[in-house]
Amino acid sequence: MKPCSTKFDVLVVGAGHAGIEAALISARRGGVVGLITLDLSAVGRMSCNPAIGGLAKGQMVREIDVLGGVMGLATDRSGIQFKILNRSKGKSVWSPRAQVDKRLYEKIVASFVHNEKNIHLIEGEVVDVLIENCAISGVLLRGKHKIHAPTVILTCGTFLGGLIHVGQKKIRAGRMGESGAEGITEALVSRGFLAGRLKTGTPPRLDKNSIDWTKVTPAVGDEIPAPFSYQTKTFNPPNIPCHTVKTGVSCKNIIAENLTKSPMFSGDVGGVGPRYCPSIEDKIHRFSHHDEHVLFLEPEWVNSDQIYLNGFSTSLPEAVQLMALRTIPGLENVRFFRPGYAIEYDFFSPSQLKSSLESKEITGLFFAGQINGTSGYEEAAAQGLVAGINAIQYVNNEAPLVLSRDEAYIGVLIDDLITKNTLEPYRMFTSRAEYRILLRFSNAHARLLQKSEKFSLLGATAIRRIKDILFGLDTIVDSLGAPVDPSEINTVLAQLGEATIKQKTPADALLRRPSVGIHNLPKSLFSMVADTNIPPHFVYESYIEAEAIVKYEGYIKRQKKQVLRMKRQENVLIPPRFNYRSIAGLSSEAKEKFSRIKPQTLGQAQRISGITPADVSVLSVMLVV
Repeated sequence: MKPCSTKFDVLVVGAGHAGIEAALISARRGGVVGLITLDLSAVGRMSCNPAIGGLAKGQMVREIDVLGGVMGLATDRSGIQFKILNRSKGKSVWSPRAQVDKRLYEKIVASFVHNEKNIHLIEGEVVDVLIENCAISGVLLRGKHKIHAPTVILTCGTFLGGLIHVGQKKIRAGRMGESGAEGITEALVSRGFLAGRLKTGTPPRLDKNSIDWTKVTPAVGDEIPAPFSYQTKTFNPPNIPCHTVKTGVSCKNIIAENLTKSPMFSGDVGGVGPRYCPSIEDKIHRFSHHDEHVLFLEPEWVNSDQIYLNGFSTSLPEAVQLMALRTIPGLENVRFFRPGYAIEYDFFSPSQLKSSLESKEITGLFFAGQINGTSGYEEAAAQGLVAGINAIQYVNNEAPLVLSRDEAYIGVLIDDLITKNTLEPYRMFTSRAEYRILLRFSNAHARLLQKSEKFSLLGATAIRRIKDILFGLDTIVDSLGAPVDPSEINTVLAQLGEATIKQKTPADALLRRPSVGIHNLPKSLFSMVADTNIPPHFVYESYIEAEAIVKYEGYIKRQKKQVLRMKRQENVLIPPRFNYRSIAGLSSEAKEKFSRIKPQTLGQAQRISGITPADVSVLSVMLVV
């Protein structure tokens, strides 16, 4: 490799979802970025399922979009089916998800990178970081080539010490067919960083032409699809169906009889696996009382012959996989393009990071994505975005962007990682957010626009579009204060089993009734909405959000009061070198955990697993003194 004369502000190691968001936001905010990857042809590759979003993940994609990321926009342009999940529950936990054409998605994301003038793509393998006076100064590539920069963001995904397992067969790789990365783990561990081992799995890819499609059940998307990006100008995606099948007793028995042949299950794989996205082996073992498990047949791209079998993650030998699947109606003659496999890889304890995702010990060094122990495209992209923003903040000697638990799922994600650490692949769920009523997918713009403006994360046109949508939403909410005449609503109320009204009643009072939705109210209430600049594909969602604002009013007020109490503790800062071991009243466990995690605030200290109210009380007294 020729010597690089470019003066970089930021070096990003890895060009997956985390690396791309980190590089793009750093570059768009004026930084000169070196994006280092093992394979220039693999920029933005979707290594696992052809989908974006899902429970809580959809909320994060919306947040990424408002904060200047590209995942949502790429999804809207490449999506082949869109669906809101959790519709049977309250609107606070509704979550958008999209099937995407993964080839198109990768092409779009790569074009963002290639067209960004401030990004310089570098093909190479980083084997060490360069440190001067406890601060990062660059990276060392294999071949002893050095590249210097005041900030480095490590987004290595599953490539660190990557080892693939298919039955007893082992392959050193970061993804099937792609070499792993060696050297970084050893280098950082030698400098005192704590590392561990995790594992995950991927299902087989099936040959579409070997499936009997008459025996499977179609699964279509929403008739009114919800986009992910507020920057999407036109939105008319196809609604290409996925399909479902069910495993049966025969499939269950074959897998049960061959559990010892699965390295992911037997223990031959050294890392800890994902509890919330188990392999089919784990499902059969842990839920032995179930004879059936639903699997999803998902096309990997438009007119694809390759089908992703969602729900059948496995490391069983290929022959066993095939035998088990051929017991399922519709898959009797199924063929593989690629069997499922498990992969184990290195990660670094995220408790070693600040809330900015910067290392506590080496300034200017950031970690983002699966290297922090997370699982999923969305979790990776969110971390990459925050790390990229804060790398530029660091270069400019400005305060970092820190999202609190009440502001964003991204805030919950990062706080969980740095406070509670992780011993298994971390996946986001709505249940992880204690303020989830405030964190609706439909109000991400209202929650985060101010932050986006403060940190200059979006251009003027993008901000204007979001403000137009918010103005339209306000118009809908204001309309709900208007009175409704009995003649306009009583027939509907009777059909819904609700008591009729005898006099004019404010629309919002009617909407608070359990059975009444905003679509049940007279359309005449919303005549002013036509005069707003809400893009057509955001009108439906604005009505959803308006309904949530009214129906959840009491819960929202209650959670905001809880947030205020939490903020008081978050405002009590703890000095970085605070000596916890000198406090006589603290338990031994508290001394150890506080010393290791180094919480930044009293609120964060309280959220550490195993810390008692008594420990927090003692600590608070010492901080006040």
